Amino acid sequence: MDIERPGLWHQLSAGDQDRLTAAGRIGKYAPGATICRQGEPATFLFVLIAGWVKVVTVSRDGDESVLALRGDGDVVGEFAGVMGGYRTATMYALVDVEAVLIQHDRFSAFLDGCPPAAAAYRQVLIRRNRETAETLAAQAITSGAQRLARLLLELAIQHGRPLDPAATGPEVVITLPLTQEELADLAHVSRATATRALAGWRKRNIVQTGHRRIVIIDPDALRRVAALDS
Repeated sequence: MDIERPGLWHQLSAGDQDRLTAAGRIGKYAPGATICRQGEPATFLFVLIAGWVKVVTVSRDGDESVLALRGDGDVVGEFAGVMGGYRTATMYALVDVEAVLIQHDRFSAFLDGCPPAAAAYRQVLIRRNRETAETLAAQAITSGAQRLARLLLELAIQHGRPLDPAATGPEVVITLPLTQEELADLAHVSRATATRALAGWRKRNIVQTGHRRIVIIDPDALRRVAALDS
């Protein structure tokens, strides 16, 4: 999960944002809404304007595994149109989401006619490739608990707010409504590993957990678990 650079939408000028919107249409989705489903025809892609989504894959038995979180102006669903023409994943709104829905050929034409947008989009793809490589490398040298701890710290940076705005303590609540199973998928650990790690951290008063709620009580302790510098 990259926190260094925003996605495509936020790198466009106001005029280019208007041109992209004019080439497609605006879609708005409430928290929990299904934005697209795996197996549907992929006639358009999504450029996220606001909000965050979770991208999941669905097995033949109906079990869902979270592949990624997308937001902050990112592009989603751009590959499905050239990989068989069908959605390869299902996407749900985690919070209120607004996006530009644009056909693949119109998106390509927009990039061809807007070199700054094309350069920004290339950076988006490079970033994703780097994230994939870093994830694979981390799996070889870190434990499941370390990967889960690092994920929670990254989520706290992007989606954290003080537990008590009037207090000065370090406690941070993660605002995205994710289950423990979804956290396990995102950290590339087994769900049993995630359950054990969170239970141990609760006992040590490092985190608190509730229904789709995670509070980091002691960020420094979590950084030590993650083998990161305090």
